[in-house]
Amino acid sequence: MAFVKAQKSRSYFKRFQVKFKRRRQGKTDYRARVRLINQDKNKYNTPKYRYVVRFSNKDITAQIISATIAGDIVLASAYAHELPHYGLKVGLTNYAAAYCTGLLLARRVLKKLEMDEEYQGNVEASGEDYSVEPGENRRPFRALLDVGLIRTTTGNRVFGALKGALDGGLDIPHSEKRFAGFDKDGKSLDADVHRKYIYGGHVATYMNTLMEDEPEKYQTHFSDYIKAGVEPDSLEDIYKKVHEAIRADPSPKKSEKQQPKEHKRYNLKKLTYDERKQKLIERLNALNAAAGANDDDSDEDEE
Repeated sequence: MAFVKAQKSRSYFKRFQVKFKRRRQGKTDYRARVRLINQDKNKYNTPKYRYVVRFSNKDITAQIISATIAGDIVLASAYAHELPHYGLKVGLTNYAAAYCTGLLLARRVLKKLEMDEEYQGNVEASGEDYSVEPGENRRPFRALLDVGLIRTTTGNRVFGALKGALDGGLDIPHSEKRFAGFDKDGKSLDADVHRKYIYGGHVATYMNTLMEDEPEKYQTHFSDYIKAGVEPDSLEDIYKKVHEAIRADPSPKKSEKQQPKEHKRYNLKKLTYDERKQKLIERLNALNAAAGANDDDSDEDEE
């Protein structure tokens, strides 16, 4: 019997249903999303908050989001590009910067909900695991960590942002197994190693290594640090001051950039009907005038 290739029939294509747009783009894991946004029926319309952390090449985005039928609603957000306002000019995407961004978001959302006085969080970042305790008046603000499509390996920067939010006073279900410094064999968290990452100690170690072994590479890799006058030994003090500044005033800062007086246009302005009509009349008049001038020139030549 000969092999017959199965052809996809017309009925197959009539029934074919494409996947969601963000699944086709590879941006959303809907299997994880459904489990994060499902709310108990007996809680009615109570929002279920997610602590969403995303990384780009030059920035870190941290948001508190709740899902509705009409779309997701952002309660508060914080970005790594805001950290220069608090004294951190360079290294805005490392583990220590992720911690600062998480801390900023936690203090900002608690201040918005008027819970910042009751829930101070862990003021001194020691590297040890911390979970907020319920206060006398209101329960702590609870959110679920949403890491998106990132690989949740031990020591990933997303857990730096998680640690910052925890120390800031948010209640986020978690385990210490993924924090930097967790020993898989000993099954325990080394708080000193974790503290080193929170205060940029791993960056300082790498800076010192390059300075000794490869000075030229150090000049290129840490050129922004050199311009800002940041030394390896001063990193811990810088991060401590940043943490204090964030706790002192976590409210969003207005941009100091001046609005341009005239916005650049890269396309032609759309004309109204009257403007188009007037433009046509002017063009016809110009053509008629040019034609009349040519006729006069030809008459003079004949004479």
